[in-house]
Amino acid sequence: MQQTNKSMQQTAYETHLIPLSDAEFAVFQKLIFEWVGIHMAETKKALISGRLMKRLRYYRFTSFGEYLALVQSAAHADEKQTMINLITTNETYFFREQKHFDWLRERLKMHDTSQAFRIWSAAASSGHEAYSLAMTVADAIGFGAWEIYGSDISEKMLAIARAGVYPIADAAQIPENYLKRYCLKGVRSSEGTFRIGDEIKSRVQFFYVNLVDVLPKEFGLFDVIFLRNVMIYFNRETRHNVSEKLVRFLKPGGNLVIGHAESLHGITDKLRSIRPTIYATV
Repeated sequence: MQQTNKSMQQTAYETHLIPLSDAEFAVFQKLIFEWVGIHMAETKKALISGRLMKRLRYYRFTSFGEYLALVQSAAHADEKQTMINLITTNETYFFREQKHFDWLRERLKMHDTSQAFRIWSAAASSGHEAYSLAMTVADAIGFGAWEIYGSDISEKMLAIARAGVYPIADAAQIPENYLKRYCLKGVRSSEGTFRIGDEIKSRVQFFYVNLVDVLPKEFGLFDVIFLRNVMIYFNRETRHNVSEKLVRFLKPGGNLVIGHAESLHGITDKLRSIRPTIYATV
């Protein structure tokens, strides 16, 4: 009965909600582009409306205009990050685009083991990519000198990444031998989950980074940077600016890896394609 009353109240609330207008959507587009460099196409109007609906419910707003006023207010600066978290969360899973991990194993064979091998997962989301990279490196060269940085603009996703605990269904994409060696199945109160083992987890650090802002120089230089399935959300100018920034974080001969639906053709002259979606410094 309590659940039924709650559902009825929610339905009654939503009947009074004014739909997202084209003008309001245009303002959201402008804010998202200014804050994180992502261009939200006209086809994303329903996505923005759906993802922000819960915030309107939370504040008991009846229009998106009220939420826009709040999110732009200096008195509610934390709501900006909440909105970014909701809008920029994208699909991710372990060992996405397997060919990139196969290439990484080849790349590791050429590495000078006297130097630490460093990888930056620059759009790490909830950590699936960074931990997939870590398992691949550990399997290829053991636990010698290497480290992985993961970064994202969503604090919510970074919290999940740092915890390293995932639904058991997420394990389906992890090779069986990796699961046995590098992951631990949850028991009792943690049943239905698994977590990344400490040996792998200790090699991965996660940071908040907005790629359209000034990047942290203290990160140092990397052998490989993964920035997959992000460039498709940037316009040409932002792709150029982000690419130029990331090149400065690559060691001589370092590599930038992007998603299979992306290309840097004509975007920067500081990187050359060595195979589809994989670039090397010039």
